[in-house]
Amino acid sequence: MTKNNRYLKRSWLFALILFFSGCAVYAGLNFDQQFGKPQPQERLAAANSPIANHYLDTVKPIIENRCVVCHACYDAPCQLKMSSAEGIDRGASKDKVYEGTRLLAANTTRMFIDAQSTAEWREKGFNPVLNERIQSEEANTQAGVMARMLQLKQAHPLPEQKVLNHEEWDFSLDRNQQCPTIEEMAKYEQNYPEWGMPYGLPQISDKENQVLMDWLANGALMATAPQPSASTLSKVAEWETFLNGSSLKQQLASRYIYEHLFVSHLYFSDEQQPTFFKLVRSRTAPGEPIDLIATRRPYDDPGTTRVYYRFQPVRETIVDKTHMPYALNKAKLTRFNTLFIEPEYMVTSMPSYHPDIAANPLIAFKQIPVDSRYRFMIDNAQNTIMGFIKGPVCRGQLALNVINDHFWVFFVDPAMANTPSVDDFYETQADNLRLPAENESNTLPVANWISYSKQQGRFLKAKNAFLNDAFKNGEHLTTDLIWDGDGYNDNASLTVFRHFDSATVTKGLVGSQPKTAWVIDYSLLERIHYLLVAGFDVYGNFGHQLVTRMYMDFLRMEGESNFLSLLPADVRREQLAYWYQGSNKHLSDYLQGDINQFDQPTGVKFHTQHPKNELFGMLQEKLKVVLPDRYDFTQSQLAKNGSLALYKLNRLSGKQASLLPEITFIMVEPTEPNQDAELFTLIRNSAHKNISSLFNEESNRLPAQDNVTLVRGLLGSYPRAFWHLKASDLDTAAKQISTITTEEDYRLFLDKYGVRRTSPDFWSFSDMLNEINHNMFPVESGLLDYNRIENR
Repeated sequence: MTKNNRYLKRSWLFALILFFSGCAVYAGLNFDQQFGKPQPQERLAAANSPIANHYLDTVKPIIENRCVVCHACYDAPCQLKMSSAEGIDRGASKDKVYEGTRLLAANTTRMFIDAQSTAEWREKGFNPVLNERIQSEEANTQAGVMARMLQLKQAHPLPEQKVLNHEEWDFSLDRNQQCPTIEEMAKYEQNYPEWGMPYGLPQISDKENQVLMDWLANGALMATAPQPSASTLSKVAEWETFLNGSSLKQQLASRYIYEHLFVSHLYFSDEQQPTFFKLVRSRTAPGEPIDLIATRRPYDDPGTTRVYYRFQPVRETIVDKTHMPYALNKAKLTRFNTLFIEPEYMVTSMPSYHPDIAANPLIAFKQIPVDSRYRFMIDNAQNTIMGFIKGPVCRGQLALNVINDHFWVFFVDPAMANTPSVDDFYETQADNLRLPAENESNTLPVANWISYSKQQGRFLKAKNAFLNDAFKNGEHLTTDLIWDGDGYNDNASLTVFRHFDSATVTKGLVGSQPKTAWVIDYSLLERIHYLLVAGFDVYGNFGHQLVTRMYMDFLRMEGESNFLSLLPADVRREQLAYWYQGSNKHLSDYLQGDINQFDQPTGVKFHTQHPKNELFGMLQEKLKVVLPDRYDFTQSQLAKNGSLALYKLNRLSGKQASLLPEITFIMVEPTEPNQDAELFTLIRNSAHKNISSLFNEESNRLPAQDNVTLVRGLLGSYPRAFWHLKASDLDTAAKQISTITTEEDYRLFLDKYGVRRTSPDFWSFSDMLNEINHNMFPVESGLLDYNRIENR
């Protein structure tokens, strides 16, 4: 290219940029001339007023079931969180929360935490989706992004195609989002006429659209969540009194409880319609309005001499992907007293909030007995593990390719670990158990990775030496080591499913015997929580996120090696080789060295040529009293009526399994009248040579070994596909899906039984699905997320 041509090209690009930016400026000036300059409006109507009731009873349900299903949590497109009145008024941002390549940590934009008013969000760069100029019907429908998006969809509904054109529609997780401001809407409408809202889904009904347009035209007045009842507030007062005792012992215990429950939704289990709360730190004592302490992490310096732990009502719609219900009641309060207040231990001073101390719970809380801490965590083990499954770290394939697609989790019996020698051992290893979060949100990955790799190696060598001494001759190395839930607690075992870029954890041993399993002890459970929940910053830089992911490799392998220690020594080596086929030399050396230095023989007596399967069977038998059957498809009415189709679905493997999406929700309508529809989930478990590769997962895939797990009910927050069929069609459907060998075969199956994102019946099916799920599990259920529905 000649110098003159390069000059002309640069001039043309510069002119183009000026043109489009000029269009935006002109549009802004034009709106200003027509409707005045923008400023945030007062949109919250008085409680119990007709306007508020209209919003809550008529408008909000439409927004929840048509908008919130895509616009909630950190991964809401354009950060537009429509799950609360305040979130709708906040509007949208072009900045992404999940940005894995940023060199410096981003500013936090957490709803209800990092700003308390719409004006403050405007200062942080959020753009309105509601009209903020003169409040006239014309302005409200022409100068508001939400109104324009709805009108665009009505004017340009989805094309009449079963599968949308992949060149025109992008449904990938990290798709390029336009996030137009009102000044950019005319250009957006011209360039993307079919991209009205809901994006890539059928338009809402004329009636629903009219309700929303009338509401917008009248100023989009809303109401915030109702205040808790007097009965609920009295229970809140009781708990806040407990959590804010003045003794150092009480303060330390409350700090520990808070740092483990800050992501949970607390509720009182004796209420028929519970109100959910978040446990927060406040500068003000109970009885006064909450003055929120907003820090990146729950253990960051609060900047005040006294912290108060308060119950803040959840003001957002409950969505499944972030919902972690945690029941409170009289028995739980008694339990907390038993664990933290009644034991005789001295607290001489409160631990520092400096990251070197606060990021390491084994140092910060060493004054609390290990037994108390461990029992607190496993009492509600599902909730503890759910923190890293449903917390902010869970989003994205890079974050989750650190775990297998299906594995079981067991826990070391706390009675076996409740000895002074165990406490002393943890104290000697405090320096080796430091976590990446001590480096806060800006981290250099390579240097830190080397450092943490060495310290984890030192810890495992010390741990193996300690265990070699504790389990001489394998006399105590039996299934007695495994917690049985004390005979009543169904948190004693868990099943984790990974769905490529999301995951699910549930109680019990769900599905067929998996490839791998973890046995978790106190230090491992505590480090997982502080690595992936308390210490993880979703706004952190690339290094912080990468080191967190890489460190989790260590913790996974530690949990796996704990499980392997119950097997014969030669089987341990065989299983490791099987689990880590084709791993790099560094990892192989680590597995053969640091992990495998425990050489005591197992005390478990095996009688077959398949010790791992035999061990799983022993553990299933040991835990059978506390194994829930909630997800057991054989307990469904269809199975009880003799249907073999469910068994056929559960046996899909290889090519048939690999063609399925990660999560398929199935609704089976009864043949007989006056019977309820049944829901099932078909989960694809993707097989891998190993899961030690950061960026090239596909090269480790073994699709010929893929299989599925069929469960009763809905399991997972992000459905990829829906089936809707009659019970009388189930046998035929199971036969057809078991013979698919190509993508075209799968499409033909969906033609007959699928509910695609383009289906005219999509929204009615969605409403029925969510209603059945909510009626079955009113406390645990939340709205599903539709951002990952496939276009096939």
